[in-house]
Amino acid sequence: MKELQEMWKQVLQKIEMMVSAVSFDLWISPLEVVDYNKFEKLILSANSAYAKKQLLKNHTEHLKSAIEEVFGEDTPFEILDPEEKDEFLKKNTIDSNQAVLGKDAEEQKNAFNPKYTFDNFVVGKSNQFVYAAARSVAENPGKRFNPLFIYGGVGLGKTHVLHAIGNYITGEHPELKIKYVTCEKFTNDYIDSLHGSNKEQGINKFREKYRNLDVLMIDDIQFITNKNETQEEFFHTFNDLYQNNKQIIIASDRPPKDIATLSDRLKSRFASGLIQDVQSPDFETRVAILRKKTQLEKYFIDDDVIQFIAEKIDTNIREMEGLLSKVYFFATLLGKKSASIEEAKEAFKEDLDEKREDLSAENIIDATCKYFAVSKSDLTGKKRSKEFVEPRMIAIYLIIEILELPLVAIGKLFGGRDHTTIIHARDKITEQVKEGGKIKTFVSAIKEILNREN
Repeated sequence: MKELQEMWKQVLQKIEMMVSAVSFDLWISPLEVVDYNKFEKLILSANSAYAKKQLLKNHTEHLKSAIEEVFGEDTPFEILDPEEKDEFLKKNTIDSNQAVLGKDAEEQKNAFNPKYTFDNFVVGKSNQFVYAAARSVAENPGKRFNPLFIYGGVGLGKTHVLHAIGNYITGEHPELKIKYVTCEKFTNDYIDSLHGSNKEQGINKFREKYRNLDVLMIDDIQFITNKNETQEEFFHTFNDLYQNNKQIIIASDRPPKDIATLSDRLKSRFASGLIQDVQSPDFETRVAILRKKTQLEKYFIDDDVIQFIAEKIDTNIREMEGLLSKVYFFATLLGKKSASIEEAKEAFKEDLDEKREDLSAENIIDATCKYFAVSKSDLTGKKRSKEFVEPRMIAIYLIIEILELPLVAIGKLFGGRDHTTIIHARDKITEQVKEGGKIKTFVSAIKEILNREN
């Protein structure tokens, strides 16, 4: 069989004959091959969530026809947006550059997105200490800041930092064994080791896999809550690596003290190293990030457009970059060489309208329950303990902010509470979001869940 990239080039050549030059340049050409897995399913990645939407809406048949002509009849394919691509790579431990060679995931030495490096990481007041710590760890793994614990809200750059560390270490220290997995992957690997025909052999293979490393990177460690056996195994894995001066890097959406049901001894181990938070970028940093994005993607964007987007979105870099791509798309459709403020306002308005149409109060309540691991009856009920009151107030705040429902209607959703209680929740969370800190992080994380699932 020909190499995968050569086959993909043939697919592109066939589609180029089917669509307009603008459509090909804007939607088809930027597609990347992520994987062609053992089930012979072609995994593709678009450069934005909006691009994925347009491809599925307008070019599914073009792709299907060309792919089946080159790869064979009934060859399935899937298109991922950038976030879904990151999740796919995390779960499968596949590097996008090496995956196209069709090698097994376990044989890959590099599980890191090549676009995420220290060179293209924009440093500002919000992330300068995280950057400095990450760079130091990458240059001297196991010698300084061990463990390194990085936390921050969704879309603020944690993934970029982790991949930058990984890319640097694999580039400068190819002899080192490095593994980057999500907490979910670690948990599933541990569970799988217990269910084989030979339990002892399974456990030994698991421990060899995770303890025979020079660098272990665990993302989304907050999901280790309520998993006592997994916490126990991770504790011993941590100790084994730490005592042998192996580097441990952990990422979370909140600091250790705010991770519910995390054992005290794990909190103590995490605190023994360096804990650094990635904060929401200030206006100047957001502008710099958008300018860097235009350079990397070769977008032509008026400077007032960049400032407009930086003013409108201040909590999620990923969302901000996605809006930038959407603005450029609008300008391209109109035949403009450079995107102006008119396209920016239209894109922002359409983005808000689309989100409101797709969301309901039930969606927001469900997402809040999922994030805080509480039941719907407890969230909307009468219980007054802090573990329920805070999530309840955040859900009320989000419903008001996103859907603008009447206060009385919101009160009915939450056990018939009167409008003064709803106002109090709204005002309190609004003030805490302005102050930053954990509440702002919680709100951003739940919005990300809503964006991903709706």
